[in-house]
Amino acid sequence: MSPRQGITSLFLASGRWRAVPTVRNTVGMCASQKREYSEDFLLKCYQDHKKLWESKKMPENVNLRSVFGNNELDLRDIKIYGFDYDYTLAHYKVAVENLIYDLGKNVLVSKYRYPEKIKNLQYNRDLAVRGLHYDIEKGLLMKLDQFQQLQIGSIYRGLTRLSQEEVMKIYGSRSLPLHYVEGHLKGTDTKMAHLADLFSLPEMCLLSQVAQYFMDNDLPYHSVPLFNDVKAAISSIHPEMHRIVARNIEEYLIKDPGLVTFFERLKNNNKELFIITNSPFSFVNVGMTYLLGEDWRQYFDVVIASAKKPAFFTDSMRPFRELNEEILVQTWGPVTSLEKGKVYLEGNLKQLQEMKAWHGQELLYFGDHPYSDLADVSLNHSWRTGAIIWELDYEIQCLNSVEYKKTSGWLVVLQSLIESCQDLEDETSRQIVKKWVEERDQLRHKTKEMFNPQFGSVFRTHNNPTYFSRRLFRFADIYTSRLSNLNDYSINHTFYPRRGVLPHEYKSLFV
Repeated sequence: MSPRQGITSLFLASGRWRAVPTVRNTVGMCASQKREYSEDFLLKCYQDHKKLWESKKMPENVNLRSVFGNNELDLRDIKIYGFDYDYTLAHYKVAVENLIYDLGKNVLVSKYRYPEKIKNLQYNRDLAVRGLHYDIEKGLLMKLDQFQQLQIGSIYRGLTRLSQEEVMKIYGSRSLPLHYVEGHLKGTDTKMAHLADLFSLPEMCLLSQVAQYFMDNDLPYHSVPLFNDVKAAISSIHPEMHRIVARNIEEYLIKDPGLVTFFERLKNNNKELFIITNSPFSFVNVGMTYLLGEDWRQYFDVVIASAKKPAFFTDSMRPFRELNEEILVQTWGPVTSLEKGKVYLEGNLKQLQEMKAWHGQELLYFGDHPYSDLADVSLNHSWRTGAIIWELDYEIQCLNSVEYKKTSGWLVVLQSLIESCQDLEDETSRQIVKKWVEERDQLRHKTKEMFNPQFGSVFRTHNNPTYFSRRLFRFADIYTSRLSNLNDYSINHTFYPRRGVLPHEYKSLFV
């Protein structure tokens, strides 16, 4: 059999055999036999792959209102529904991020005596995405995948992108040890900060812009104090931010008309409901009144504010305090039961479960932060969990664009062609494969920029899920962009994870 015949497949058509180039057999042949192929033949393989891809129907759009399953979840088992407040029940407009940025920036200048010109900096909503890491000692903002691998092209000092050579000089490797990335979780040195909630976007922007200002003006600075100052400044402005937002709630909060229907369905089906939030009750009350009406508390059997998660889930030495709503001061008497109509502060998960006799897999708790909201209740208490990820709306819109479908689809096919032909040893073949690799890298960069020019998608890198995605998939049974999406499903619906193909399994069950 000639090389040309070997790399094609024979198909029976119209009563006779005819040679038809196919991706499947081209791939297998290139991978298994080290032969010399002519330049014309390899270019034809490329064109055959491209024609095959162009002949395929593009995938259907992803429904923006879908609820996605990481783990099988039968809602018939759920008797109690719990909720975080910020970015779970309450979805904020970008104006809140601008407000946090401006307040924090002013604190840097007024309290920490940073240069007056820092006040001229402007918030850039498109600079960063959620789930990034910040190397506190080295002063680098970066994206990691699920294996703690550094994503070259998505590592910045200030607003300046580092080259691969610079990254390798700093770290000496393309991946970071787990203890380096997660030291703050294991009680060791805190070298990296994981910026996993939406309130961290203004913090990342301010940190990066101030560092760039120092570099542009040849002002020496140390990255550790800079990080600590920005973090402290952002933390300190939350009371003022709460007051401003509460006074102008319509300017800052997005009202979801489906939220009332969501809670009415749950109560009509005799579900118990509760809130655990770190925000103060006065702030939550204004927001919930705007979202659900003056009688919003009728829906909830337990309301817990100022909970100080994640300590709420782990520290059993923090008793509940009842809030005196007339003077907004916590009482000093012991709390022996959690009653509907009252508001409780602080507390802990152990007492909550004991007082309400709530346990295990009959609870479904929703939050926006995979770690501080969902990890402990999922790992240690067997609660079922749901993540509200507002970025899904934007990311799915990108996925549904014709440009993304065409670019990412050809990227997958081209990667398969490279994979199958990478072991060809003659110089001509190696140069052709090199050109394919260059084209693949251009396609990777193009798809990345469709989501965010600096850091790409919140959920994936070129090949792997992001570090943020790994936590999301581990700690959340289901995830969606907003609670009201559940209105599209029966109260008895079962969510199933998608059966993925493992690396050692068939590429497809349908040949």
